[in-house]
Amino acid sequence: MRMNLVGLVAAILCLTSGLALAETPFQREFIFESAPFPSCHASTIAETREGLVAAWFGGTQESASDVAIWVSRHAKGKWSAPQKVASGTDASGKPIACWNPVLFQQPGGPLLLFYKVGPHPDSWWGMLMHSDDAGKTWSESTKLPNGILGPIKDKPVLLADGTLLCPSSTEDHGWRAHVEMTRDFGKTWTKSDPLNDGIESGLIQPTTLVLSDKKLELLFRSEQHHIYQSTSEDGGKSWSKPAATELPNPNSGIDAVTLKDGRSVLIYNNTPRGRSPLNVAISSDGKTWKVAATLESEKGEYSYPAVIQTSDGKIHITYTWHRKRIAHAVMEPGKME
Repeated sequence: MRMNLVGLVAAILCLTSGLALAETPFQREFIFESAPFPSCHASTIAETREGLVAAWFGGTQESASDVAIWVSRHAKGKWSAPQKVASGTDASGKPIACWNPVLFQQPGGPLLLFYKVGPHPDSWWGMLMHSDDAGKTWSESTKLPNGILGPIKDKPVLLADGTLLCPSSTEDHGWRAHVEMTRDFGKTWTKSDPLNDGIESGLIQPTTLVLSDKKLELLFRSEQHHIYQSTSEDGGKSWSKPAATELPNPNSGIDAVTLKDGRSVLIYNNTPRGRSPLNVAISSDGKTWKVAATLESEKGEYSYPAVIQTSDGKIHITYTWHRKRIAHAVMEPGKME
């Protein structure tokens, strides 16, 4: 009788534990279970008129000459098999690595795909291609103008005046961040001066928050173990000197988005070292943040998130899972307290 009671208590505890896990504030899946590449990284996600599209780079390993850009589309409740849409070559036609794709759905126009090609981040160049059918087929790639890399990791934002602001950075003279702007979706460009000197602080891969029509905020990956922040009060024409926040950063990519309700969401590794855990934080002002969820906490690498809010209000996040898969998580803003 005593053994039966112990077993009953154990069963109840298991059921209770399972129920608690089921009530986590997000749902997670893998975009693919198997793929024709052993390693993948640096995902991006966008909403099209026909559903979600995700992209990432995949190949033997980061910087290998076979690393290409891969795409998957979400339709009828599932993701399509990975499709290779771009590969890189140097001036002689020799294969060379692709890096950091970034998707952006042009309102009333094509789906844009920015990415980089080159042997290393200190010598890569920007590329652009587009799709008129929500990611099923793609145009030929075109090289961006010299000195323009496009959005370096995180998505652009379309400002009220029609400017597409692309957060960017370079790594050839230290880690320096800047913004690039286009008013015709990639045909002509302007760019800011570097926002940091690359010596006092090494900053790359900014992500953008739109706090009002004129007030913008950039958050940066850094070499200084903290996320850095810069603000603009004039729609991105000028920026404050980047300064450290209290948020830790283990020298790993981040992403953020301003929600329709005015709050902001940040996806980051909440640790000064390593790439686990991967957390979701929320803020009402872009400055004070509170952790709202933990996407991953086990040992390993969970990194390079991308985040958007779709037209139905849901938050969609993609991220690297052990460099083997791309994970996709969905959250309801109303459950983020």
